[in-house]
Amino acid sequence: MKYISTRGNIKPIPFKDTLMMGLATDGGLMIPEKIPVISDDTLKEWETLPYPMLAFEVMRLFIDDIPENTLKNLVISSYKRFDTSEIAPLIQTGKLHILELFHGPTLAFKDIALQFLGELFSYILKKQNKKINILGATSGDTGSAAIYGVRGKENINIFILHPNNRVSPVQELQMTTVSDANVHNIAINGNFDDCQALVKTIFNDLDFKSNYGLTAINSINWARILAQVVYYIWCVLKLNKANKLPVFFSVPTGNFGDIFAGFIAKRMLGDKYISSLILATNENNILTRFIATGSYKKSAVVSTTSPSMDIMIASNFERYLYYLYDKNSDNLKKSFDIFDQTGELAVSPEMLDSVKKDFYSFSISQDEVSGIIKRYFDTYKYILDPHTAVGVGAMEQAINQYDLKGGFVCLSTAHPAKFPDAIFKAIDMNPPVPKAFQGLEKLSKRKHIMDIDIDAVKDFIVKNQ
Repeated sequence: MKYISTRGNIKPIPFKDTLMMGLATDGGLMIPEKIPVISDDTLKEWETLPYPMLAFEVMRLFIDDIPENTLKNLVISSYKRFDTSEIAPLIQTGKLHILELFHGPTLAFKDIALQFLGELFSYILKKQNKKINILGATSGDTGSAAIYGVRGKENINIFILHPNNRVSPVQELQMTTVSDANVHNIAINGNFDDCQALVKTIFNDLDFKSNYGLTAINSINWARILAQVVYYIWCVLKLNKANKLPVFFSVPTGNFGDIFAGFIAKRMLGDKYISSLILATNENNILTRFIATGSYKKSAVVSTTSPSMDIMIASNFERYLYYLYDKNSDNLKKSFDIFDQTGELAVSPEMLDSVKKDFYSFSISQDEVSGIIKRYFDTYKYILDPHTAVGVGAMEQAINQYDLKGGFVCLSTAHPAKFPDAIFKAIDMNPPVPKAFQGLEKLSKRKHIMDIDIDAVKDFIVKNQ
C-alpha cells in the first residue's frame, strides 16, 4: 500500500514515510492510493476477534512495510493501558447504542489512535536511529492523549499548542501536570483555529520542518485516521450479530477526522453495513451549514460546553473533498485557494447531492445539550459528556426526521468527568471522579503562554528540541 497527497504533488510513498511526514510536503493531506474492500466472508471471519486483533487485521490492509508479527505486537501493546479488555464497549440506551471510546489512559477517544502512534514512532525511530519533534494543536483531548502516548519516550520531544483558558480545567491539568522533560505545553492567547494555523504554517516552512525533524500527531497524520476506522468495523460486527443493519453512526464533529474515519469504513464495507453518517455539531456549525447548503463559510468561533468541537476550520475536511472532487487535486487546490482568499468554498448542486448521500447533519445548542444529559440520566442513569450529548441529539433528530431503520450508534468521545461544570448544570451533581483524575489539581503545572506569534513558537521549539 502506497500513500499520496490530496494536492497531487507527491510521488506514492510507503506507510512509514507517510507516518513520519505528517502533513504532506505539498501542503495537502496524505491518503491511501486505494481503499480496500472487505468481503462478507472476511467480516464473518472477524466476528469473534477481540478488539486488538481486529485492529491488527484492519491495519495490515494499509501497512505492508512493517513485518506482520512486529505490527501485531505494536497493536497489542497499544491497548495494554486501557481499563477494559473490550477497549470500546457498546452500551445500549433505549434505541441507541453508546460506543464508549474513553477507556484509555486520558479517558478520551484520542487514546485509541495515539497510544498506537506512540508505539509506531518508538519502533521506527529506534530502527532509523533518529530523533523527532512532534508539533500539534489541540482543542482539548488530542493534546493530553498525544502527550500520554509519547511521554518519557526516547528520541521524541512533543510541543502541544492549546488555546489559553479555552479548554476545560481537567483537560488543561492533564496536559500541564505531565512532568516528563520531553513534554512542552504552549498556551496561545487565541482560539483553537489560531493554534492550528500556527502549526500548519510551521509545517509549510519545509526547511524548518526538515532541519528540526518535525512531524504531526494530530489527525492530519493518516495513522490517526486508520486507527479510528477500526471501531466502526467493530460496531458493525457487534450489531450484525443482532441483525441491526445497516448501522447509522452519529459523530460529534470538530476537525472532521473521526467522521472521516467512518467515511473510510463505509467505503470498505459498503452501504449494506454502514448507511449514512450523522455529523453532529454544536453552535460552531460550519460543517452542518455546508451539508445543508453546499457552502463552507467561516464565521466567528463560539465558546461552548463542548470545547473540543469549538472549531471553525476542520483540518480533515480536505480529505473528504478530495473524494467529492473525484480525486481531482487541481480542482481541490483551486477551491482551497479561493477559500483562503474569501473565507468561503462552494460546491456544485450535483456535488451537494453526493454529500447528502453520505451525511445527515444537525447542530445542537448548549441548552439542548443540558436537556439531553438530564433526560439520559433520569431515564437510563447514564451520564453523557457534552460532546456525546451533541451526538445523541443529532441522532435522535435524524431518526425522527428521516424515519431511519437499522442500528444506531453514537460515538462517546470523552469521560463525563472531564466536564464537571456542564454535568452539574444538567443534573445537579458532579460525575464520579475516575482514578486517573484524582489529585491532578495538587500537582505542579508547566505551560508557556504566548501570543499568536509564529517566530516565538519557532524559537521555543529550537531552544527546547
